[in-house]
Amino acid sequence: MSDDAADAETEVDDADADLTHTDDAGEVDMVDVGDKPDTARRAVARGRIELRPETIAAVRDSEIGKGDVLATARVGAVQAVKHTWETIPLCHQIPITNVDTDFALGDAAIELTVAVETTGKTGCEMEALEGVTTGLNVVWDMVKSAEKDADGQYPGTGIEGVEVVEKTKRRL
Repeated sequence: MSDDAADAETEVDDADADLTHTDDAGEVDMVDVGDKPDTARRAVARGRIELRPETIAAVRDSEIGKGDVLATARVGAVQAVKHTWETIPLCHQIPITNVDTDFALGDAAIELTVAVETTGKTGCEMEALEGVTTGLNVVWDMVKSAEKDADGQYPGTGIEGVEVVEKTKRRL
């Protein structure tokens, strides 16, 4: 379900509630948010990529041959936020006013938190989630040669725990 569906007054509360992305004939329909007031909104999502400790040390010490893993992943995350409306069907194009990315390097994982802010008629949860998943995919791409085993597989590598951890809105 897209971010605007969660903000619509037609939230699904029971099995008999109307679906927000289909009309009475079952045709796909974008939610009309035109009559909603502009609102300052913020969504924060996070997730992590499980990596070998040696790979995390190489990221920390800037020893990955492809370059600065976290800087590249940060750019990827921001780009994903800005292009969410192009990749998720029926997601509204919204004005992004700010994107913050934060990486935390642990012993066996790198966690990415993405905070997105907008002022408009619909929320930005999907943008925050897209930022996290793309940022983590960029990390994987940058470190994949260090993560492969002898058979070219990734037995200990995985993206996990992607979730929205905060959502706020404030009428202007």
